[in-house]
Amino acid sequence: MGARKHIKAEERKAALKTQYFAKLKGVPSSPRKMRYVVDLVRGMEVNRALGVLRFTKKAAAADVEKLLRSAIANWEAKNDRKAEDGELFITKIFVDEGVTLKRMRPAPQGRGYRIRKRSNHVTLYVDSKTNDK
Repeated sequence: MGARKHIKAEERKAALKTQYFAKLKGVPSSPRKMRYVVDLVRGMEVNRALGVLRFTKKAAAADVEKLLRSAIANWEAKNDRKAEDGELFITKIFVDEGVTLKRMRPAPQGRGYRIRKRSNHVTLYVDSKTNDK
């Protein structure tokens, strides 16, 4: 690795130490279905978002709720204290496309239809309003 590339990598690594996030990789549902749930809680205060996710009927809501609890725990671990009510907010949350498993389904007259089993990756950032950049 070159010197400039090494310096940039170290800067990115140092920047991640000041951010509070959690990642969920390889969720076996399509990114489109996950984005419906993610759009419900984007920018919300975390306690309110947990309530919304708890009573959302979509199956993806359970995965996002677990991810949000993980991000809160990461914030508390890095700051050595419990988060107070109304302190933490979801600053960024996004869904990326994961690997797609390709399968074949038998079709009439010797043909085959392709089935795409999609997956996704969710990344969630939390921070307090006072530390917002």
